[in-house]
Amino acid sequence: MAETLIRGGTLLAMDGTAATEGDVLIRDGVITQTGGGLGTSGEVIDAEGCLLTPGLVNTHHHLYQTLTRAVPTGQDALLFGWLKALYPIWARFTPDHVACATRIGLAELALSGCTTSSDHLYLFPNGVRLEDTIHAAADVGLRFHPTRGAMSIGESAGGLPPDSLVEDEAAILDDCIRVIDAFHDPDPGSMCRVGVAPCSPFSVSRELMRDAALLARDKRVRLHTHLAENAEDVAYSEATFGCRPGQYAQELGWTGDDVWHAHCVELDAGEIGLFARTGTGVAHCPCSNCRLGSGIAPVRAMVDAGVPVGLGVDGSASNDAASLIDEARQAMLLQRVSRGADAMGSTEALHLATRGGAAVLGRDDIGMLVPGMRADIAIWDMRSIEAAGSWDKAALLLAGPRRVRDLFVEGRRVVASGHLVTIDLRAEIERATRLVAQLMA
Repeated sequence: MAETLIRGGTLLAMDGTAATEGDVLIRDGVITQTGGGLGTSGEVIDAEGCLLTPGLVNTHHHLYQTLTRAVPTGQDALLFGWLKALYPIWARFTPDHVACATRIGLAELALSGCTTSSDHLYLFPNGVRLEDTIHAAADVGLRFHPTRGAMSIGESAGGLPPDSLVEDEAAILDDCIRVIDAFHDPDPGSMCRVGVAPCSPFSVSRELMRDAALLARDKRVRLHTHLAENAEDVAYSEATFGCRPGQYAQELGWTGDDVWHAHCVELDAGEIGLFARTGTGVAHCPCSNCRLGSGIAPVRAMVDAGVPVGLGVDGSASNDAASLIDEARQAMLLQRVSRGADAMGSTEALHLATRGGAAVLGRDDIGMLVPGMRADIAIWDMRSIEAAGSWDKAALLLAGPRRVRDLFVEGRRVVASGHLVTIDLRAEIERATRLVAQLMA
C-alpha cells in the first residue's frame, strides 16, 4: 500500500470552503485524509509556504498543433483564413510529429498545474492514428481524454479543408469503434477516456454529425465538437443549414449532459438557455479567442444560467501557449473587461479550471481536494518572486506563480521542484526542433 503525505501547505479544496492550513494524505492514488497533524510511514513532501489546489483540467486542445506555433502565414487572419493557411502544413504531419507534439504540449500543461487534458485530433495524414497521442500521454503521465475527430467535406464539396485531409465517413465511424474498444476506460480513476468528435459543422456532413452522436451513445462515450466560434461560423451555419449553430446541434442530437462544445463565443440567449436545460457543456478558450479575434464568450451569462463551463487552452497554433493557469487568469480578466470588475473573481475562475472542467468531461472523481477524490494535486510555491508581497495565498490568479513546484497525478509525481520527471524534456524539445526544421524546409 503506497502512501505519500503532503505536509504543511495551505489547502484550497475547491469544495466551497475557505482555504485552510493542513496536510493531505494519499494512499494508492486516492486522497484519504486532509487536515492537520497527519502521519504516515511513507514519503513526506514538505509544502510549507505553498498553496495546494486540485490539478487543473483542460477541456479543449489540439495537441498536434504544438509544432506549428507562431507560423508567419495566416498569423493575423481570422479563423477560416488561419485554418486555410495551416492545413497544407498539417497535411505533411506523420505519427512522429503528432507524438512529439503531444508530449511537449502535455509537458507544458503539466508545468502549468494541469493534471487532466482532453485532446481533439481531427486530421490523420500519412498513417497518423489516435493512439499516437494516447501512448504519448501515457509517457508524460497525465490523465487523458482523447477524442477521435474527423473531417469529411473537402473544398471540392464546399467544405473548408483541402480534399487531401478528409476521410470517408464509413471509415471514420469504423475507426471510432476501434479506438473506443481498444482504449476507453470508463472506470473511476481512469487514465484514458475516448470521445467522438467530428471537427465542426463546416467540415463534416449532417449525416456524419447524426451518426457520430448515435455511435457515441451506443458506446456510452462523450461527444465533442466546435460550435459558434465566431461570427463567420454563425454566418456559415445560417447560410448552409438555415439555422443558428445551437439549433443545428439540437436537431442532430448534439445537446445533452454527454456533450461539450468548444468556444461558443457567439451563443445567443436562446442557445444559452438550451445548453442550460440540457446540461450541454462548454469549453471556454479565452486566449485562443483573443488571438484569432473571435470575441469574448458570454461566460458570465452561461454560468449564471447553469451551463457547465470548463476551460481549454485550444491548439498551440492559435494560442500559442499551453498554460492552463494563464487561461484561468485570462478568463477572469475578459469577463471583467466586458462586464465590470465584479463580473468574476479569482476563486470562481479557478473553479472553472478545476471542478468546472471535471464536470464538463463527465468526471466526478477529480477537481477537489477532499477525501475520496483521486490524488491529482498541484503544489504552488508562494515564496516565488511572482507571489512576493501577496496578502492572500488563495488569490493565485491575481499574482502567481505561473508554474507549479510539484504535480501529482493519481498520486504519482509528474513534476518535482519545477521539473518534469516522467520524460526527458530536453531531448523531446531537440526532437521537436528537428521536426519543425523539416516542415519549414
